[in-house]
Amino acid sequence: MNVFEQQQFIPGHSVEKVFDFFSTEKNLEILTPPWIHFHVVGKSTPQVQEGTRIQYRLKIHGIPTRWESIIEEWIPHQRFVDRQLKGPYRYWHHTHLFESKDGGTLISDRVLYLVPFGYLGQLATGWLVRRDVQKIFHYRTEQIGRLFG
Repeated sequence: MNVFEQQQFIPGHSVEKVFDFFSTEKNLEILTPPWIHFHVVGKSTPQVQEGTRIQYRLKIHGIPTRWESIIEEWIPHQRFVDRQLKGPYRYWHHTHLFESKDGGTLISDRVLYLVPFGYLGQLATGWLVRRDVQKIFHYRTEQIGRLFG
């Protein structure tokens, strides 16, 4: 299992405001690098909540693919968890935590993922996928900094 963890502090913004931004699935498009061509194409409920399924289309190194995730856990203004149902990973489980701290909000991300094709896939592409995940989250960190100043 591959693990990616990251934290980002957003000073001067309440956990409610930050969580509400992340509660709108279309905002994920803003937080995803343009070279991925990431677009939300549908969701199963009017508002994101536990059990919501969200469908996306994107490109990975120029190759078009689709992704569907489910919100496994939804605790407003505290945390939510999404898991890939269909998509480019063998397994993807992303925990988003939001904590009120020192006059701002601390966002913590923990991603557990597996690349396709087991051990051989890890040997062949594990380094590339790890680099991609790091680049995507680095871009996201920069965007959140810009948006929440």
